[in-house]
Amino acid sequence: MSLELIDVSKRVGVEQHIYPTNLTLEAGGMNILLGTTLSGKTTLMQLMAGLDKLTTGSIRFNGEDVTRTAVQKRNVSMVYQQFINYPNFSVFENIASPLRVARMAEDEIKRRVCEMAELLKLSGMLDRRPSELSGGQQQRTAMARALVKDADLVLLDEPLANLDFKLREELRDELPRLFANRECVVVYATTEPVEALLFGGKTATLHKGRVTQFGPTGDVYRKPQDLVSAEVFSEPPINHAQVTKNGETLTLVSGASWSATGQAAALPDGTYTLGLRPHHVTPAQSGSQPVEVDGNVMVTELSGSESVVHFHLGGRTWVSQSHGIHPFEVGEQATLYADVSQAFYFDASGALIAG
Repeated sequence: MSLELIDVSKRVGVEQHIYPTNLTLEAGGMNILLGTTLSGKTTLMQLMAGLDKLTTGSIRFNGEDVTRTAVQKRNVSMVYQQFINYPNFSVFENIASPLRVARMAEDEIKRRVCEMAELLKLSGMLDRRPSELSGGQQQRTAMARALVKDADLVLLDEPLANLDFKLREELRDELPRLFANRECVVVYATTEPVEALLFGGKTATLHKGRVTQFGPTGDVYRKPQDLVSAEVFSEPPINHAQVTKNGETLTLVSGASWSATGQAAALPDGTYTLGLRPHHVTPAQSGSQPVEVDGNVMVTELSGSESVVHFHLGGRTWVSQSHGIHPFEVGEQATLYADVSQAFYFDASGALIAG
């Protein structure tokens, strides 16, 4: 089972919301749309569902062109970040509504509703109305209604964003298992790189209406094909700065230097952009090639398990993310260590050339 987007684009007036996009999304795993707010995730999902018209291109489902098929004739479920429920229905009837439209037998409706209610922690609330529920409970009801109907295409647009932390973590674990044995294409939109890594499957990184990279989630994370994709798939944001190669020596714009190794050793002499994720910049030496960098501390964020430090380095803001508590004072000159063995190197166009 697959959903294929062929040169799909969306333009409103002079504004290009989605640039020509080619994607093939398959059943058997989560398909993640990863991008910041306004990157085009929701628009792309609405095009997939048939809720919005394409400007160009076509959409095929299992090889059949469904571009002009009305949304009512597509077996699609969609859950938005903002919950939508029928206010005059009980929780049970909200969840059961798509099954009643399909004229399913009453015993089967009850079985499916109770099974979904158990999964989403709604079993004790089936007789309540949406107005009697918390915001998180209302979102769970909307999710249950979408998931209960066994749709061919399930679109989840940041569905966990309004849930409390504990339930969000539970559902992050449960959702992949929920779809593991279902014959459906699942598309999940998120702004959180960690969520994409937890779900696995395949990830498309989006930036300003363009899909910049698509492939197995781990591959996209470990081998971003350009700086934009690396920035989308990094939270806190990936650190980057100008670096110059001269012979066997690489020199950062801040003045720190080290011997080129691995793929970086084969780069011609010249100027590049180095990218390094925040967890590879730490207050203590770690990794196989730690390089000392000094910067002026701007912001510190301390929690019970990690420290995040924002600091100036060579005219840019860099971020250090490390386990444990490492107190720094705002305004002080701090010494940190960048494990450059984990660095990416991008050329002038932003394409990955080493790392």
